[in-house]
Amino acid sequence: MKTIGLLGGMSWESTELYYRLINEETKRVLGGLHSAPVAMVSVDFHEIEQLQAQEDWDASARLLSEKARQVEAAGADLLLICTNTMHKVAGEVADAIGIPLLHIADATAMRVKASGIRTVGLLGTRFTMEQEFYRGRLEKSGLTVLVPDDEDRAFVNRTIYEELCLGRLNSASRQEFLRIIDGLHAKGAEGVIEGCTEIGLLVGQEHTDVPLFDTTRIHASRAVAEALK
Repeated sequence: MKTIGLLGGMSWESTELYYRLINEETKRVLGGLHSAPVAMVSVDFHEIEQLQAQEDWDASARLLSEKARQVEAAGADLLLICTNTMHKVAGEVADAIGIPLLHIADATAMRVKASGIRTVGLLGTRFTMEQEFYRGRLEKSGLTVLVPDDEDRAFVNRTIYEELCLGRLNSASRQEFLRIIDGLHAKGAEGVIEGCTEIGLLVGQEHTDVPLFDTTRIHASRAVAEALK
């Protein structure tokens, strides 16, 4: 099995889930006492969040590229950036390393299309919901992407940074997420992408009949499949 490289810490709550999911999937596939070879560098999310707030993507790209090279130097054969939003600089990171970068939006689009769904809602940070680097990549794959209105996008973004990235799971926020998911479904979304790696900690498939696509789980599962090729 190839060594899976994780560029994590954005936030550590979701990176912890990545590690567990990758090893659970490895054990499911290989059985016995098998676990995944993993090389990880975890960043200080405070620094990343400050750069996001300033929309200083050049500095973000330099920082994550440096950390990605450290993951490669530790023996990784492929790289996962363990966050949706920072795929804003995925191209620069990919160019800085000599190993493949497994893009979370590509893995997600593949899973959505395999389900037969073509119109999908997207939840995430405001960058993920609004900007071309993620939403546009899904659309180029053949999906029609719907996002919430301005007020609901602001709520989702605020909840991610002020609650989920701090490990706070609020039942009232869950109900609001479910209302937003139902609204996207009413507008024609056949399913909804949880396009922030922390959202799945709050809202799971057990909470709604609308098909959900948890990008953390999809990305982790795809990494194991690629590592076993």
